[in-house]
Parts: sequence; structure tokens; C-alpha cells
Amino acid sequence: MTVVCKNATHESFSTSRRIQSTDEPTIVASKRLVNSVPGTTSLAQGIVHWAPPQQALDRVAKALADPTATGIHSYGPDEGNPALREALRHKLVHKNNLPGYDVCVTAGANQAFTNIVLAFLDPSDSIVLWLPYYFNHQMSIQMCGGGDNIIYGPCDPVTFHPNLDWLEKLLTDNGDINTDGEEKNKRKIPKMIVITNPCNPTGVLLSKEELDRAASLCAKAGAWLVLDNTYEEFVFDDREHYCPAGDNVLHLFSFSKAYGMMGWRVGYIAYPEDGSGKIASELLKVQDTIPICVVQISQQAALGALEAGSAWVSEQVEGLKINRKVILDALEPVGTLGSGIAGGEGAIYLWAKLPEGCEDDNLVVEWLVKKHKVCLIPGTACGVPGHVRIGFANMEPVKCAEAAERLKAGMLELAEHGIAIVKKELA
Repeated sequence: MTVVCKNATHESFSTSRRIQSTDEPTIVASKRLVNSVPGTTSLAQGIVHWAPPQQALDRVAKALADPTATGIHSYGPDEGNPALREALRHKLVHKNNLPGYDVCVTAGANQAFTNIVLAFLDPSDSIVLWLPYYFNHQMSIQMCGGGDNIIYGPCDPVTFHPNLDWLEKLLTDNGDINTDGEEKNKRKIPKMIVITNPCNPTGVLLSKEELDRAASLCAKAGAWLVLDNTYEEFVFDDREHYCPAGDNVLHLFSFSKAYGMMGWRVGYIAYPEDGSGKIASELLKVQDTIPICVVQISQQAALGALEAGSAWVSEQVEGLKINRKVILDALEPVGTLGSGIAGGEGAIYLWAKLPEGCEDDNLVVEWLVKKHKVCLIPGTACGVPGHVRIGFANMEPVKCAEAAERLKAGMLELAEHGIAIVKKELA
């Protein structure tokens, strides 16, 4: 039977409560703000200024020029191109020390995370995100119906490293179990803990000891540990990135940042393979429903990128030290590393506390655009008001220095006049 709504208006129809409760995308908002003021420079979105390596482009050109390579125009295997998966397994063993892990290729790390949320969590399951969190992680959980069950873990207010003592207490104090193994009360122990390392948004890099402790705590509690390693290649000052292994440890990776392949949309999930194929089969249910497979030609580009390898990426990352320095200098009016400023250890971000009274960071960001023509990400988007995230990889050093001058002028005004000047000039 067909039901006709008489005199219906657009307001009569609604979207899902899940999507209504999902945060607005902060990058979309920042682009809108940038576009509203011509000449604005953005230090907001996390992108790099370089293009993919020549090996990636050569593979794409070769595949497109080959009249027999008709497969690139069709569907490929859901889990990814076999040659790419084999190359990634080799990389996992020899670079990440993750033998026994298999891979599922995804349309970037954001899709990888969403696949994991859909495959491993029910809406009623709780999950830990650390404050400040990566905004797209929260949005993914919200869209999947679990927004009310996010537990926000505290970080050290100076270093912004996760408080693992808090995590240990959370994982050991909850979940009252009867002797017969049945739960007496609703299980409160979270099913999943998420860590981004190096961290987006803070640029903090966790140590091997911290990561091994987190993995061990999660294993003992029967919880999954998900590590987003999007910025694995972005480590500074002789630090090293580390991946813990374990039957409960899932890893996410991306080609976007390291290889300048943001628009090609290639990432992957690395998961422990015990021979049962259970994890793979559950992930494929999600994969086949959403993208079916990652774009075939993008996977060719990824194969070429792996041929260039970490040595090529290291050359690009080395140049970011100049950008990092000029942005740190620009932030001096409001703080220094370890005193109001965190990060610089890894990833492509610095995290800054705004002067006292500037908790309305959205207002500050708007003022910086309209007065100084430089855009940042407000800390509110990451769950911590009164802060800003500053990216330093999306432009070459000369342009970054120009952006830093604008940023420093804004920080000097904020340090001297506080929120009063912001409100006055936006009135």
C-alpha cells in the first residue's frame, strides 16, 4: 500500500538520529571560512605539499597505456590487489615487525576505521578515545550509533601522552563477574581502545613501553586495541615509530600523507591472522557493502609508491623541520614546547593552548581568518576547548614562513589583549 503525505513540507521528513547526532565535519567548516576571506592561508587540513613519487605515476601511466590491462576498469578483489597485498605483508614484516598479520586495502584510513567500527562494535559497546581525539574517529562512531558510549580518556595536561594508569583502572575495576562466568551487571569494560600514533591532533609520539603496556592491558581485559598509524613515517629528532603485535591489536595505515596521495584514497587494515579467516570474513562484509573494492588504478599508484619506499618519504619529511621551526617560533607569544605547546615529535601538527579566557576557540579561529588571514583547527573539534591544532606540512617553506608571520601577529595580539579584542573586532 502506498502512503501519500498530504500537504507535506520538507520539514515533514527527517534524517536518521544517528546522523543528526554526528558532529559537523570541521574541515568542511574550515574550508568554508577560508573561502569567505580571499587571500587566507590555511594551516588547518592535514595534507602534505608534495606529489606522489615518480614510481607511482609511472605505474599508473603504464597501466592506462596497456590495452590488455582491462581489469583496471572493472571490480577487483574486495580485499585488494593481490600484488599490493603481498607487498604490504612484506612491509608489515620487515618495517613494522608484524609477522602473522594480513591486510585489507581500503579507501583511505578513515574508511579503514569505519570498517573496524562496523565489524567489531555493536552500538551498545563502549570505546575509548583520548582527549584530544581525531574528529573523524568520533564522527565514525557516532554515525554507527555508538556516540553515547564513547569514554573519553585523559591525557597528561603538559605532554598530552595518554594516562595509562587511568586506562588500567578502567580496564580492571569494572565488569563485575559471577563465579559461573555470567555478568552480574552490565559490562562496563570498553570493547575497544583507540590510539593514534603519532597523534592527530597533538603531534605526540608514544614510546614502545607505552604502546606495549596499552596492548597488554587491553589483552588482559579482552579489549581490542586499534592503532591508527597514518603518520608512521612522520617522526622527528631521531625518534622511532613502533607497532605492537597481538591477537587483539589492529593497525590502520595510509598512503595519503607519506606519499602525497590524499586524493587517490588508499589505506589498509592490518589484522592478526590466526588461520581461521574469521576477522577477514567479517571485514569483507563491510568492504563489499561500501566500496566493494578500492579504485584499481589507485592501487597501482600504491604499488609504485612502495617501490619508492621509506627512503623517498624520509627526504620529504626532512624538509618539514623548517616548517615546524617557523610555526613553533610563531607560537612563542602563547607558549613553548612543554609549556602551552605540545607535539613536534611526530605527525604534522602542533597543539597550542590559547591564552586564559580564550576557551571559545571557534571564535578565535574566525577572528584569525578575518583579521590575520590564517586558518587553524579549533580544539573544540577535538573535544578540548581553548586550544588550536596547527598543521605545518601543506606548503613549502617559503609559503609556510609567510603563514607563520600572520599566525605570530595573531598570537601576539591574543597574548596582549585576550578574548576582548576578538569579541570587539568581530562585533
